Amino acid sequence: MPLNRLDHVNLRTTRLDEMIAWYGRALGMHPGDRPPFPFPGAWLYSGDDPTVHLIGVDEEPGGGEELKLEHFAFSATDLGDMLAVFDRENIPYKLAEVPDFGIIQANLWDPDGNHLHVDFAAGEADGLGLKFDHEW
Repeated sequence: MPLNRLDHVNLRTTRLDEMIAWYGRALGMHPGDRPPFPFPGAWLYSGDDPTVHLIGVDEEPGGGEELKLEHFAFSATDLGDMLAVFDRENIPYKLAEVPDFGIIQANLWDPDGNHLHVDFAAGEADGLGLKFDHEW
């Protein structure tokens, strides 16, 4: 019974509107259809896939049994265009090259401090004159 792919990540937030806006600005995600749950939230789509699910909560998650996630990741193409979006939107990021795997990571943090990265083929960095923020 092999798994196919990660379907979505679900995040609790006290900043629902800010998180919706940030994921739209940073990653081009958009809110879309969501079941009529009896609590506030949004499903944010990458193309046709609802990839990030947000749940609006009244208290900051992270204490007790409410776990926080270390990171989640997307793969993408066109590193130069994505970095241009981050720069234009003043979204801080750190670049890392994963040794021996041919992957460039653009690491960033959403308004709640959740770490995510967007992975690109190493060849996409060619000619961009990038400096990496992280050495493994």
